[in-house]
Formats: sequence, C-alpha cells, structure tokens
Amino acid sequence: MEDRLPRRSSDRMSIRDGLERMGLPAGDLHELPTSEKRFPDGAHYRFEIPSTEGPRCLEAVLEEADRLDVVVHRVSQGSGVFMLTDAELDEFVALAAAANVELSLFARPNAGWDASATTWAPAGGAFAASVRGQDQLAAVLEDVVRAAEHGVRSVLLADVGALDAFSRLRAGGVVPADMQAKMSVMLPTANAGTARVLAELGASTLNLPPDLSLAQIAAIRAAVDLPIDFYVEAPDTLGGFVRLHEIPELIRVAAPVYVKFGLRNAPDIYPSGTHLEQTAVALSRERVRRARLGLELLERSGYEARRSELGAGGLAVPAVAGPVPA
Repeated sequence: MEDRLPRRSSDRMSIRDGLERMGLPAGDLHELPTSEKRFPDGAHYRFEIPSTEGPRCLEAVLEEADRLDVVVHRVSQGSGVFMLTDAELDEFVALAAAANVELSLFARPNAGWDASATTWAPAGGAFAASVRGQDQLAAVLEDVVRAAEHGVRSVLLADVGALDAFSRLRAGGVVPADMQAKMSVMLPTANAGTARVLAELGASTLNLPPDLSLAQIAAIRAAVDLPIDFYVEAPDTLGGFVRLHEIPELIRVAAPVYVKFGLRNAPDIYPSGTHLEQTAVALSRERVRRARLGLELLERSGYEARRSELGAGGLAVPAVAGPVPA
C-alpha cells in the first residue's frame, strides 16, 4: 500500500528555504543591508509632495520649493482625473512640464466613493480602494486615457486588475509607452511577494504602507528593483505617523526611494474642489516645509546620499503640445 502518511518536517524543505529558492527573502531583513540599487541617474532619493490637487496647489508647491530651496521631483494628486476640467488639466500639465516635475494623477472611481455598502462594514475598509465592477474598471481606464491625451505620463492605480489592464493597454499602444503606473498606498504592498507580483504586472513604482519597519522595507527592496514610495509623515487617515528622523536610514536601506511628505493633523480633502481650495493650497505649502525639515535632518545626519536633479531619467514629466503658457 502506498505510504500516505505526511513526511516528517525534517525530511521536507522549510518554508523559509522555499522562499529563498523563489528569489524572496526568507524573513524581514533585521540587519538592514545597504541598498546598492539606484535611480537611472545614479541617485538614491527623490522628494514627492502628495495631495497636490490642482493648478493652484502646484503653484503653491513650486513657490514654496523655490523659497525654501527644496527640490520637488514629483507631485501626486488623489481626487482623480475626472475631478479636473479640461482647462485645469492643461494648466496642471503646463505648470509641471515647465518646472520639470513629474505629475501623477489618480485614476478613479473606486468602491469607497460609490454606493458600496461593504466598504462601510466593519471588515470592509480594505475594499474601499478597489475597482467595483466592470463599469468602474472602464471608467478608471477612461481616466487613464484622458490623462494621457492631456500630456500626463503618470497615473495612480489602487487595484490589481486595473494595473493589469493598464499594462495591456500600454503594450497595445492605447496609452503612451512611457506612461507610468504609480501604485497607490491604498493597495497594500506589505511584503516582498506582493511587491514582486505588482512589478511583474507592470507597476512603475510601489507605495508601501507607512507603518512598515525598516527591516520589512529592506526585505521588499531585496526582492524588487522598482523605486519605492514611502510616507515619512503620513496623513491621519493612514495612521498619522511622523518618521522624519528615519529619513537617512530609509534612504540607505530603500534606495531608490521617493520620500513622501504627508501631513498629520490635517483634514481629508478628497475629493477636492474650489470649496476647499484655500485649505488645499495651505496644506500644499506646509508639505513643502515638511520636506525642508526632512532635508535638514538628512544633512545633519552626515549620511551622504545623492539626490536626483529635476527632469532626471525615470521621472514621468508630462508632455505639452505647443508652447507652455506664460
């Protein structure tokens, strides 16, 4: 009779050995190895200002960046492409292109903003960022196409199926070949296995949950080459963590990394609009000030990290057809 008894644990490969054979770390990397990976220009880090919701917010970011001597490489928006008029999109793109700054807009809608009851259920919060149904998927992809038509070359995605569809549209020429998929923090990339799957599906950058330890981040860095996006100050909706003092170690362990400056003790302005414009602009200015604080902390640490210049390779600076408005 065939032996159907399970093998003893000593006779089989351990799970941790199996993970290593898959090319994944066997565990979190508590030794915090220095990352040897870099951006295309050889830099360790770049700065991102999130929640830049429209042209007035971007103007404020650029003004504060100039005043405080902060290089802002990327701005991202959370309300969605569909929440901007054609004229606003064109002005947004023109401002970013003139400044040589990447502009990344969220491709929406999502379950949490429509009639989904599950997102309000005790265990349903993780569903909120998902694309709910094929009609929503079509709408998200329409947001991607519309953004591309206005010159945007980076969109935020928060759904695995949307990422896969985006990658297929990019391969098929429906959206430009240089269009980037920036993964939203709302799609939890909390381990190296998930990070590798998203990379294989065509993600361009990975936004990690802001509560991950440096050891957990190091394990993800070991598994993928894509740039990591990380909130060193997270909005209250994501925990409100203030981790500015970890910037030097974060850059050392996670390079290439986009250091993101959110705000604790700030209102949730999504979806934004003219009724919230003064607040959104004020928050944008303070995020740049937070970046100045982070830069000074990095300088005082003595860790010598190379920063990208504006317009560096790999930045999805928007494309503008015709002259840029004065």
